Amino acid sequence: VILTMNGSFNEQGLLIEPAPKIEEVGPVEITMGTFVSNGSPVLGNLNAPITLVEFGDYQCHYCNVFFQSIEKDIIKNYVETGKVKMIFKDYNIIGKDSVKASQGAHCANDQGLFWEYHDILYSNWTGENNGWASGANLVNFAQEIDLDMNEWSECMNQEKHSKTILSSNDDAKALGLTGTPAFFVINSDNKITKLVGAQPFEVFKRTFDNELEK
Repeated sequence: VILTMNGSFNEQGLLIEPAPKIEEVGPVEITMGTFVSNGSPVLGNLNAPITLVEFGDYQCHYCNVFFQSIEKDIIKNYVETGKVKMIFKDYNIIGKDSVKASQGAHCANDQGLFWEYHDILYSNWTGENNGWASGANLVNFAQEIDLDMNEWSECMNQEKHSKTILSSNDDAKALGLTGTPAFFVINSDNKITKLVGAQPFEVFKRTFDNELEK
């Protein structure tokens, strides 16, 4: 599926391959907001020329593989050097605990600690629908990163960020995503390249470097 926004949209497995251009996916109009709205705060320099958007589920095995094996190299080589900024968006496809974990991260974001909570979730991953992201454990994670527990707990009880989470899931469906993780690399000209799955770091590196050379 290809989308043109003053540029082009490529779907990539292990290789970058162009695909035909369309203006819409199904009946839903795709805008830049479909990629970047309803997500996390930006990680990295706001003026970085490349944006990496991840659609993920906190219980997803391959999302955890990406976090453990690939994301750190991207942060070290591209985010910390000001070349790439990152946004995480929810696509809850595994179970109720996935949604609760997303709520926990967004409630942590109210205190400026989204990425810390995101990281502690994946650092404690042990499988899918086996209880590691239970309500009690989500509380423990919040305490570990020193959140104000009264504020965080009230946010969780109110399910304050349900609309954002549902909207992010709708964005994923509008883009035709059927699994996680899925990534979109957006350059300064709004050219969008899609990467499916926990691709090796070398695939991300090649994609970033190709865009940075233009």
